[in-house]
Amino acid sequence: MAQVTNFFVGANSGEGFRNLFSEMVDIEDTYDFMVLKGGPGVGKNTFMREIGRAMEEAGTAVEYLWCSGDPDSLDGVVLPELRCAVADGTSPHVIEPQYPAAVDRYVDLGRFYDLTAAKNAAEEVKTRTHAYKAAYVRAYHDLKAARQVELDAVASVAKSFDAERLDRRVRGIIARELRSRGDQSGRTTRRFLGSVTHKGCVWRFDSVDVLCPKVYEFADTWELAGGALARLHAAAAEKGWNTIVCPAPEDLSRIEHLLIPGLGLAFVTSCPGMDYGKKPYRRIRLDAMTETEGRSRLRFQTRMTALLREEAIDALKDAKRNHDALEAVYNPYVDFDGVRAQAALEAGRLLSYLK
Repeated sequence: MAQVTNFFVGANSGEGFRNLFSEMVDIEDTYDFMVLKGGPGVGKNTFMREIGRAMEEAGTAVEYLWCSGDPDSLDGVVLPELRCAVADGTSPHVIEPQYPAAVDRYVDLGRFYDLTAAKNAAEEVKTRTHAYKAAYVRAYHDLKAARQVELDAVASVAKSFDAERLDRRVRGIIARELRSRGDQSGRTTRRFLGSVTHKGCVWRFDSVDVLCPKVYEFADTWELAGGALARLHAAAAEKGWNTIVCPAPEDLSRIEHLLIPGLGLAFVTSCPGMDYGKKPYRRIRLDAMTETEGRSRLRFQTRMTALLREEAIDALKDAKRNHDALEAVYNPYVDFDGVRAQAALEAGRLLSYLK
């Protein structure tokens, strides 16, 4: 059975859309990278699902990269054993080939539009496009306000945090779990484990369980684990282990989750709205390492943050409704049989690389 994992390379935050698309693959070590072009409703998701399905049936590992705008739609598919990938290369995550044809290449799905028919729907297309973009602006305003309230609470709690106590735990974990693999430094891959979406907060902890049977959980309401995770990442890389670093969408410099597949070992952050929800190998309660004052103010800030994020989720729902309506305008004018035939052709090409 093929190994299947699920991550994101885009995320919604108070700073707007966060983008790791340039890190989807190491282009210097990639054999074939398809960059899909074509507008809404043209079948990019259909194409990528067909590629993923064919590769799963062939038994090769598949990494699905989901869309933060719609976590049921794909932004990309990576095939690590083949050193191949396919991605949506359109706005807001435009990708351009660096080594055209030799490594990466366009796949133009726009040719499957019925241009004459689509032009007759131009006014509705414009209306729906403006509406879904405006909804995203509202969502990001709400997420920014939520983050500002949250940061005030985080700063307040950090003042009483017993960092030395956590440091002792981390030193013990490094000594116990991170044996040396060799002289070479490990490679780091960055992915988001989840995002705020129109469905609420979606986190793909299933990928942690697929790759890492031993899980340390940091119970951390106030963003206290970042320094410890950075130390664990540095130690793993220094000892030669490849890692998957999952940064916080709100702060790309702060690690939220760290996976070391070669050791079957993961370190995850768990908090309200991002709950691991399973029994870990060890749970480290960072909230117990603080002496929190002003609890009534913290409760108020927590409620305000949650309310503002709910407003953002409502705006993302509005964006999704309008984007779905936009795709519905285009769908009758798309040759989906042609899209599937093109996907089958490209899947056959990929399967030939297995031989």
